Amino acid sequence: MSRRLWLPRLGVVCGYVLLALAFAWPLPLHLSTHLTGNPGGDTGVYVWNQWVFQHEMQATGNPFSTGRILSLASPVDLTQHNYTAALNLLAYPLIPIVGVVAAFNLVLLIVNVLTALATYALARLAFPATRLEAFIAGVAFAWSPILVARAGAHMSLVAAAPLAAFVYCLIRADQTGQLRHAAAAGVCMAIAALCDAYFAIFCLITGLLYVASRAFSFGRRRSPAAMRWTLDAALLIVGGLILGLAFGRGGSFHVLGMSVSVRGLYTPMLVFTMLALARAAIAVRARLSDASYFLWAVRVAVVGALAGAGPLSPVLYGLGERIGEGRLVSPPVLWRSSPRGADLLAFFQPNPNHPLMRWIGDGSWALHARDVEFVVALSLVSIAIVAFAWWKADYRPPQEWWFISAGFALLALGPFLIVGGWATHAPGPWALLRYVPVIGIARTPTRFAIMTALGLAILLAGALAALGTRWPARRRAIGVVTLVLLLCEALPAPRLLYSAAMSPLLDIIAADPRPIRVLNLPFGVRDGASSTGNFSARSQFEQTRHGKALIGGYLSRVSAQRIRDMQTTYPVTANLIRLSEGESLNEADRQTLMTRAPDFATRASLGYVLIDTSLTTEELRSLAIEAFDLRPVATDGALQLFVPGASVTSP
Repeated sequence: MSRRLWLPRLGVVCGYVLLALAFAWPLPLHLSTHLTGNPGGDTGVYVWNQWVFQHEMQATGNPFSTGRILSLASPVDLTQHNYTAALNLLAYPLIPIVGVVAAFNLVLLIVNVLTALATYALARLAFPATRLEAFIAGVAFAWSPILVARAGAHMSLVAAAPLAAFVYCLIRADQTGQLRHAAAAGVCMAIAALCDAYFAIFCLITGLLYVASRAFSFGRRRSPAAMRWTLDAALLIVGGLILGLAFGRGGSFHVLGMSVSVRGLYTPMLVFTMLALARAAIAVRARLSDASYFLWAVRVAVVGALAGAGPLSPVLYGLGERIGEGRLVSPPVLWRSSPRGADLLAFFQPNPNHPLMRWIGDGSWALHARDVEFVVALSLVSIAIVAFAWWKADYRPPQEWWFISAGFALLALGPFLIVGGWATHAPGPWALLRYVPVIGIARTPTRFAIMTALGLAILLAGALAALGTRWPARRRAIGVVTLVLLLCEALPAPRLLYSAAMSPLLDIIAADPRPIRVLNLPFGVRDGASSTGNFSARSQFEQTRHGKALIGGYLSRVSAQRIRDMQTTYPVTANLIRLSEGESLNEADRQTLMTRAPDFATRASLGYVLIDTSLTTEELRSLAIEAFDLRPVATDGALQLFVPGASVTSP
C-alpha cells in the first residue's frame, strides 16, 4: 500500500484513539482501579465474564460452561447468559499482563475505536463522503449519547462495531452480487451475537428493513371516496369514545343492538391505531418494484447463515441441548406489563451524559436519564444538519436509511406509545413483534435505539456530502464546524467513575489452597428477569479476586429447575433464601437449619462465609453463625469473614 493511502487511514485511527482517551477521561489514569459502571451491578458481571472465560479456557477448554457459580449442582450452561464472548476473547491476552479490571477498561476503549472505524467505513460506502465527513459519522455513532450511557452498565451494548460491519457487508453484497460479501455479513452477525444476543436480532431486522426498502416503492394515490369517508367516520367515533374514557366516562352502551362494555383505553386505542393505519395505507401506494430482491435475500440469508454457524457453533450447540432437555429459559410476554419503551420526547432531549447537563441537575431534568435503559437521546446537531441539508441542498438519501433509522425508532418506543411521561396506550410495532419467535428474545425495546443512532450517523455523513456538493468551496469548513459542534455536544468527560477496590478479606480466601466453596450472605439466585433470595452481582465481581466457587450466582437466564433444586434439594439453602428475603423462620425451619447445616458445610466443602452486615438482617446473621458454628476471621467495614466449625473435605 502506498504512503499516500496508509497515512490518511493511520490518521483516522489515531484520531479515534485520541478521542477514545479524551472522552473516557479520567479513566485512562485509573485503568486498574476504577470502572465506568458500578461493580455491584451489571458492570461487575461483565468483568466476571472476562475472568471466568479465561479461567474455563485454561481449566477445561470449554468457556461456555462453568462450575464457579451455582456450584452445588452440575456446571451451568452459559449459552443463554449475556456472556460477551467476543469481548472476552479481546480480554483473554490482556488479563495476564494488566489484570482483570485494566483489561476490561482497555477492551472498552478498543471497542469504542472499532465502532468508530466500522461506522467510518460504512459512511464512505453509503455516500460519496470525504474522510472528514466519514470521520464525523464515526464520532456521531461511537460516542452517541446512547452508547456512552450504556458504558455505565451494559458493556455488551457498547461493542456496536459488528452492527455497522454487518450493514457494510449487506450493501456490498447488494452492490456486487458476490456471495462472499453475504458470507461476511453472516460472520458479522455471528460476532454481533457474541457481543450481545440483542445484536443478532438487530441484524435480522436490519436485513428485513433493507430488503423491504429495496423491493418496494411508495407513492400517493386517490382511493374511493366512500372508503375514505367510512374510515374517517370510524376514526371520529372511536376518537370520541377515547376522549370519554379519558375523562372517566367509560361504561356499557349499545351499538347496532350489541352491548359493548369499555372501561380501559387499551382496546379502544388499539382499534383507533388500526383504523389510522388503514386510513394511511389507502393513501399510500405500496408496490413491488423489484421482486428479484426476495430471491437475492434468500441467497444472502442461506450463505450468511452457513458462514455464521461456525463462529456461533458453541452457542448453537448449547442452545440445542437446552431445547432438547427442556431447559430453555423463555420468560412469558405479557400484553400490558412487559418492559416499556422509550418516551418519544426522550429522543430529542440534550445529551444527558454531558457534564453541563449533569451539573444542571445530575440528570434529573431528563426523562428517565437516571436509568441508562431509557437514555435514547439522539444528536441534536446531527438532526439539525440533516434537516438543513434537506432544505438547502435537496438532500434525499436512499430509502433504506430512512427505513433503518425510523423503523428502529418506532420499535424503541416499545409496545405502547409514551409521550412526555403520558401513557397514550396507543400500540406500536413492538406490541406485535415481541410475540414473534427469535425476534421476541429482545425483551427490552429501548435498546433498538442503538440502530437509530447508527442510521442517523450515516444520514449525517450523507447530509455533509450533499452540503459539500452544494457549496464545494466551503466543504472542508462545513465539516470542521460540524465536527467541533458535535464534539461539544457529545462530550461526556469527565466521566463518572466507580472504585473497583476490593476488600483485603478476599486475599485471605484466595490464599487458601483447598478446593473450597464460598457462601455469601445475603444468599440467593438471580437472573435478568427474577430474583430468588438476595444475591448481589458484586459477589461475582469479588470472585475474580479470590477465585473460589460460589454457592449462589447470577446469570442472564437461570432455569426454573435449578432454582427449584436450590429450594427443595437443599433445605439449608432454602432457609437461607427465605432469610435473605427478609422473612422469619418458624421453629421447625429453624431446627432444620440447625441440624442440617454442619453436614451441608462438610458435603459442600464450605470453606468461608462472607457476611455483608449492611444487607443482612440480625436474624440471618445470628442463625447462620449458630448453625454453621462460624468462627470470625477478620472484619473490613460492613464485611465479616468467617470459617465454619465443621471440617471441610473435598466434594
